[in-house]
Amino acid sequence: MSADPHTRSVVPAWLERPDDANALARAVWPTAATRDAAGVLELGGISATALRERFGTPLYVIDEDEVRATARRALDAFRAAAALHGVQARVYYAGKALLTTEVVRWVTEEGLAVDVCTGGELAVALAAGADPARLGFHGNNKSVPELERAVEAGVGSIVIDSLIEIERLAAIVQRRGASQAVLLRVNSGVHAETHDFLATAHEDQKFGFTLTDAAAAAARIRELDGLQLVGLHCHIGSQIFGTAGFEESAARLVELHAELRQGSELPVLNLGGGFGIAYTSVDDPTPIEELAFGIAEAVARQCEVRGIPVPNLAFEPGRAIVGRAGVTLYEVGTTKPVALGGDVSGDGLTRLYVSVDGGMSDNARPALYGAQFSARIASRTSDADPALVRVVGKHCESGDIVVDAEYLPGDVSPGDLLAVPATGAYCFSLANNYNYVPRPPVVALRGGEARVIVRGETIDDLLARDAGLATTVFDAGRPLEDAPMEGTA
Repeated sequence: MSADPHTRSVVPAWLERPDDANALARAVWPTAATRDAAGVLELGGISATALRERFGTPLYVIDEDEVRATARRALDAFRAAAALHGVQARVYYAGKALLTTEVVRWVTEEGLAVDVCTGGELAVALAAGADPARLGFHGNNKSVPELERAVEAGVGSIVIDSLIEIERLAAIVQRRGASQAVLLRVNSGVHAETHDFLATAHEDQKFGFTLTDAAAAAARIRELDGLQLVGLHCHIGSQIFGTAGFEESAARLVELHAELRQGSELPVLNLGGGFGIAYTSVDDPTPIEELAFGIAEAVARQCEVRGIPVPNLAFEPGRAIVGRAGVTLYEVGTTKPVALGGDVSGDGLTRLYVSVDGGMSDNARPALYGAQFSARIASRTSDADPALVRVVGKHCESGDIVVDAEYLPGDVSPGDLLAVPATGAYCFSLANNYNYVPRPPVVALRGGEARVIVRGETIDDLLARDAGLATTVFDAGRPLEDAPMEGTA
């Protein structure tokens, strides 16, 4: 769910005052999340307070067992749906959601391939030991060095995004005497029902080719030695519920697929990802099995109409694999009741602002998209009446909002540990150092054990990048700027 931050209502229509502001909405939290006898939140069998004591806050927590189980479930669902139509399915983990070497190992060990979209992401996947032949490389502006590295490494497929990239990649493979499988990214014209910045299949945006232009691009690829066009690719957006958009997009892609396969076979149809998860108690994401069946059925139906065989299918879930597995822990610093006035919009309400020790540096999604999240006190339970709260960060921006609207026990206080669920996707990936705030560590949980998989930054880490500090280097007890220059007395 998202909303323009300038037009948000005081209390969103979907937000209901709970009977129990301590309860955990099951669809939002990791499967293993619970409260112990003292009311402390437990994640992966470890108390949130123990995690705070050991690792500090803010803290990204990711349940490895949850990631692995969800990856297996997605792979099984898409393979089973494809098998009903006599074809195979490959499932790529969309690395942009959350990419570390450990995460790459988890998903590849569970049978997923991986897609990357920059040279940096490619480097992480390769460093983790991923099979290059099971990597897909996206991006609207892949540089020559990035493409060189992809070809050199033997990346399985590169998704072509522009005419310039066709020529750029062809020159590289011809110079190397190599051969490279490519897919053509196509904008189906189907608009995802999501925030405009998350909808990626409409024509007026930076990704891919329109349906009108795709045939000419495919013809050019086929003219060039070293490039093998193996299929089409489309991604209609992110955080999508239901199958209607995917089914309509599939219908349009199959029509183009039928046209292009007259030149030579196109064995692959990649329908992207974008499958939604629950961020709030009212979100109702479509089960992955239903999505898989519906999309595969739509492709098969359109192929039957056109009298062509069903191609092998590929999909790219990211958020759907890691989103629910992540929880971010914060410590409350201050609270501040703010009277909202007695006009129509405020209706005499008071909102309690709860400030935590992180914010838009560790979760930029509310500021970018107006994304909604949930929150719960993690260090205890409370019998206090629910209060309308807004969880905010410590940054110098009024839009520094972590949870726009939520009900928490009214006695939430400084020192309380606060947990925000469903932060496994795009929070670590979008983390930044605004106001010189160090990025938090990422801690993985498995089998009742916790370990750091990405260390947190320190102020020293940030200062180490400041080249201006070179002037403070001391020589023989004097600042460098005061030391004699070489060749002078």
